[in-house]
Amino acid sequence: MTADIDLTAFFDATPSPYLVLDADLVIRYVNPACLRTIGRTEEELIGRHFFDVLPDSRGVRDDVEQNLKVSLHRLLRTGKPETVVLQRYDLPVPDRPGAFEERWWSVIHTPICGPDGSVKWIIQQVADVTAFVHSSRARQLSEESTEWAKSIAAELYARAGELHRLNQELRRAHAREQRVAVTLQEAMLSVPDLDRHTNIAVRYLPATTSLNVCGDWYDVVDLPPDRYAVAVGDVVGHGLHAAAVMGMLRSALSAVIRAIPSPAQALEILGLYARSVDGAMAATAVKVLIDTRGRLIIYSSAGHPPPVLLHSDGTCERLDQATDPPLGTREHHVPRPQAGLPYTPGDTLVLYTDGLIERRDEDIDAGLERLTTALAQDPTLPPDLLADALLARLDVAGGAPDDIALVIIHL
Repeated sequence: MTADIDLTAFFDATPSPYLVLDADLVIRYVNPACLRTIGRTEEELIGRHFFDVLPDSRGVRDDVEQNLKVSLHRLLRTGKPETVVLQRYDLPVPDRPGAFEERWWSVIHTPICGPDGSVKWIIQQVADVTAFVHSSRARQLSEESTEWAKSIAAELYARAGELHRLNQELRRAHAREQRVAVTLQEAMLSVPDLDRHTNIAVRYLPATTSLNVCGDWYDVVDLPPDRYAVAVGDVVGHGLHAAAVMGMLRSALSAVIRAIPSPAQALEILGLYARSVDGAMAATAVKVLIDTRGRLIIYSSAGHPPPVLLHSDGTCERLDQATDPPLGTREHHVPRPQAGLPYTPGDTLVLYTDGLIERRDEDIDAGLERLTTALAQDPTLPPDLLADALLARLDVAGGAPDDIALVIIHL
């Protein structure tokens, strides 16, 4: 039987320095041994781009950055392990601003690939070999470069073998969690009422660095005889915990709207419920009620990006007149706002989560402008074709750094 290994505990306990990068080279995990070795804290590293946290080690940073970039980008391209045999990378001296201590390292980069074969994670193992470089043995070998190279190569080969075995364990653990994640997500995003709406298209794209499971969601609820409700929401975070929280909020809102067909009141109740759910604080959601007889859209938003009403002439209206803070963030209960606007048959309503429009280092208004521009290019496309075209025009058809849920309704 395969041992049930807690891999996080393993990394935390090992004396060897490790860190884990995602495919965007953002640091997602640093083990205690690595923190002690480089003299940094988790807060200084986690969530930041790898090359943004390299100290400005005078005279060697450019060389370090170039060598590591070549190694990492080649790994992302080939999916094969990489080694940087010997690299000088000086570290700041504690309590001496501007001073650096000479340090030498050997570095191994090992990829973990997803089911599609692309690199999802990169394990970086570093070893401080400064003492060896400065030792008398190293000086003795300085004139025997071939033997020196063989010595380093043998050492790295042994480490690569150890890391390969660990990588195999990680692959098996990742595959197990992947199967659980996909099954859970499919069950929680099941929308029976959606099957009765040929006028609605939905798309769900997990973050490219996640386990194909996330905290974004959508829902469609029929309210006979001539109304139906649509919701889109976003729970902070990724992974199984975010998906579990998403399932609880989605189910609660779906139940409430059946009893209280008012978007504002439904979100009020959901906000109170969110305060009792661990991980639900600051989740966002938008709820719309479509009255087909009165040709009216009634909506309320809890900190969510505004839906867009696309008219057949290509003009767009944002549903941004009833926006309130995210779920569970108010200390005291306050009624949520609600607004309505009429629609014309042939209009299209677009609901989405922020992964569709947000980009790093860019104002959200720029993302909203990009969305409306993309929608206006062909306002008469049917929902399924418009959904695919929109994802392509916004360059997220293959996924994005954040999760995406998208609902397109032909009114």
